[in-house]
Amino acid sequence: MATLDQKSPNVLLQSLCCRVTGKSEAEVAHLFQYAVRVIGSNYAPTIERDEFLVSEKIKKELLKQRREPDAALFSELHRKLQTQGVLKHRWSILYLLLSLCDDPRKPSSRVGNYGALFGQGLPRDSHSTPFYCTRPQSLPLSYPERSAAIQNASSMGTSGIGSLGVYSFNGPMPNHQSLLVGQPPQSFVDSVRGSRLAWALPMTTSLSGSAAPTSRLPPGPPAPVGRAPLRQRREGDSAEISEVALVRDILYVFQSIDGKFIKMSTPENCYKIDSKLPLCKSLRDMSSRLAELGWLHNKVRKYTDSRSLDRAFGLVGQSFCASLHQELKEYYRLLSVLHSQLQVEDDQGALDSALTLKRLLVWTYDPKVRLKTLAALVDFCQGRKGGELASAVHTYGKTGDPNMRALVQHILGLVSHPILNFLYRWIYDGELEDTYHEFFVASDPTVKTDRLWHDKYSLRKSMIPSFITMDQARKVLLIGKSINFLHQVCHDRTPPGKIMPPSKSADSPKDAAELFTDLEGAFQEKIDAAYFETSKYLLDVLNKNYLLLEHLQAMRRYLLLGQGDFIRHLMDLLKPELARPATTLYQHNLTGILETAVRATNAQFDCPEILKRLDVRLLEVSPGDTGWDVFSLDYHVEGPIATVFTRECMSHYLRVFNFLWRAKRMEYILTDIWKGQMCNAKLLKSMPELSGVLHQCHILASEMVHFIHQMQYYITFEVLECSWDELWNKVQQAQDLDHIIAAHEVFLDTVISRCLLDTNSRSLLNQLRAIFDQIIEFQSAQDTLYRSALEELQLRLQFEERKRQRQEEGEWGVTAEQEAEEKKRIQDFQDTIPKMRSQLRILSHFYQGIVQQFLVLLMTSLDESLQFLSFRLDFNEHYKAREPRLRVSLGATRGRRSSNI
Repeated sequence: MATLDQKSPNVLLQSLCCRVTGKSEAEVAHLFQYAVRVIGSNYAPTIERDEFLVSEKIKKELLKQRREPDAALFSELHRKLQTQGVLKHRWSILYLLLSLCDDPRKPSSRVGNYGALFGQGLPRDSHSTPFYCTRPQSLPLSYPERSAAIQNASSMGTSGIGSLGVYSFNGPMPNHQSLLVGQPPQSFVDSVRGSRLAWALPMTTSLSGSAAPTSRLPPGPPAPVGRAPLRQRREGDSAEISEVALVRDILYVFQSIDGKFIKMSTPENCYKIDSKLPLCKSLRDMSSRLAELGWLHNKVRKYTDSRSLDRAFGLVGQSFCASLHQELKEYYRLLSVLHSQLQVEDDQGALDSALTLKRLLVWTYDPKVRLKTLAALVDFCQGRKGGELASAVHTYGKTGDPNMRALVQHILGLVSHPILNFLYRWIYDGELEDTYHEFFVASDPTVKTDRLWHDKYSLRKSMIPSFITMDQARKVLLIGKSINFLHQVCHDRTPPGKIMPPSKSADSPKDAAELFTDLEGAFQEKIDAAYFETSKYLLDVLNKNYLLLEHLQAMRRYLLLGQGDFIRHLMDLLKPELARPATTLYQHNLTGILETAVRATNAQFDCPEILKRLDVRLLEVSPGDTGWDVFSLDYHVEGPIATVFTRECMSHYLRVFNFLWRAKRMEYILTDIWKGQMCNAKLLKSMPELSGVLHQCHILASEMVHFIHQMQYYITFEVLECSWDELWNKVQQAQDLDHIIAAHEVFLDTVISRCLLDTNSRSLLNQLRAIFDQIIEFQSAQDTLYRSALEELQLRLQFEERKRQRQEEGEWGVTAEQEAEEKKRIQDFQDTIPKMRSQLRILSHFYQGIVQQFLVLLMTSLDESLQFLSFRLDFNEHYKAREPRLRVSLGATRGRRSSNI
């Protein structure tokens, strides 16, 4: 049994205390009690229990110290430990090792001796309720140990109202004897200097009855004369409650504990004195005013109690609770001194008490104002967390009261410290460890790598603190997003430290408060420096390693038909293939023709990386489609450049290519029509009956050529070239990848809109396609006319040739029969000419009607460039004379539109 006792946790813990301090068991009894409290507390790290993450952090810390062999050894030992299964709580051991690894660049937090280590008390995060100092004599630590603890804790952050960071076992203040024997130690005087709560309170003798008073209470309202002895007051007076009894009750109420006479009224939510008790009106009023302090304390304490153990409240919320604990700590210091004074009076049997209700009103005025501020702040922050909570605290600090502003500023420094740590991890390492969704940058882990830039990271606008502008938040988002894009998409392994120099992080809430008070100075400089360096490095990687600008120019040359010689030669080669039905086309044949066109033109000098991405694509086939209707060029994009050339952008490029390809085909057709007219003009001079029809063909062809040339000029120069010039200037001046993406999207939207491919120009596009169809129909009609005319001409020439040969042979040129047959055939041909003329007249009339409707739609468009296009298309005002709606001037149109607006 003795062996088992030696292995019990209590025995082992006591042995550990003896081993650490080097003292005997009797001397470490109070330290052993403290250690038991530490083990039994709820203190735990607020990070996810991820063994892999902790091991990676340890290796990263070793690498920072340039201890690569130690990092490799640790990795190997950790792997062996995982395979053996000796330890059940490996994460806890690793986390302990990580906690023991101090950064030499940070201020040392080690204590000078182990007695001071045990004297610091539990951290505030390990308690769900504040400490009460109702029994100072129960403190187990002696004065020297307590003073050592105060000296080691004097550097902890305060709000400017006293030393708020000193902890002890049962309360926030040392034992009252240490304040009452002679002068207080200098370390304690430093820790409470400037306090508005405890420093203004009395310090009288208390340790023994023989000690003479060293200080007196500050002057206050005179104590009532002729008061009964204290012992008689304790026995009570059936006639009226004594003031001393009320003071004792009030001290309990200050701690939110119901007293004998003053109790909490739940329905009215306030402390009330029983109306049946015999008490004068003045004492009743003063007691009610003092009881408000307890109600305020109760409100703040309930908030901290309910939130301190709520892990979902997050680090920012826990920092807010910690700041409230610090403020309450000084309030408890006041209560401790008041209790000590009351205890001294009881021990000495003083007849006149220094604690009166009037003096309590004076001494608790400042604490009451501060607790009112805290209670109002708690109400204002209800239901908020993360950056939204920090915004609420910052907004509440916009007041003209310097004391309240200093208090809120101190709380804001504590609350904003986790946000600043989130921010530095994000902009310098690209890491986002936001377990409770407090940071204003959100991550979606379900998004794939190819959509990382667009969809994975976003701004939580509700979590952006009010002291951070939207422009700063956007830059913060871009910085971390750029780092992750480089690592995950570009596979760039350059450490973030080489991309930009690391900055000193906010090691304390004071650093955070100082940084956020200079939002347009140091903070803005840090953000701007990280933003410019990261964005510049990302753009350099995209341009040098992935040829972003070269791909952008390739889109302009091939999909927007900028490479003129290549497009013309490709059309010449594809003409026989594309004239066939779409169902008879094979993609590999078209791909071969494409490669031939590349080798035969200047396109062969392009980068091989670009040429291998150029391909042929066949669109969906509809009944009656030819190859011209389904053919399209394609450009394959993948990897980082797919972030700029997204699927939506590529679909826009294909739509624009099909439109430009169709317009180019119209120009190609009209060129063939003009060549046919020029070639056949002299041949058909011997057929005067065709002069009228041919003249009609020439006129209609000229109208169509003029229309297509003006449309091509508009598309090529006013749309493509102007938009491309704007895009290229914006890309050259872009500061980050988002600027390039936005400029590219604006370019495509402009081209889509001005090429009549958007939903608002649906009617214009339909009219334009109808005009294109009329051009194709006119080509077919003219080909039919020339084919029949050439056949007739050929027959006439053959007849004349036979006639000449017979005459040379000395015979008659023709017989009567042959002559009659020839005349009949010529007559039949001449009878078809009116039909051809009628067909051309109908075609011309229909074409002019469509053009006229197209001009009316252009004239009523809100785009002035389209209105100018209508003037160029109707340069001789032929259609204006036929259509009254075209007679409205451009100035009148502008005026009418502005009046409607």
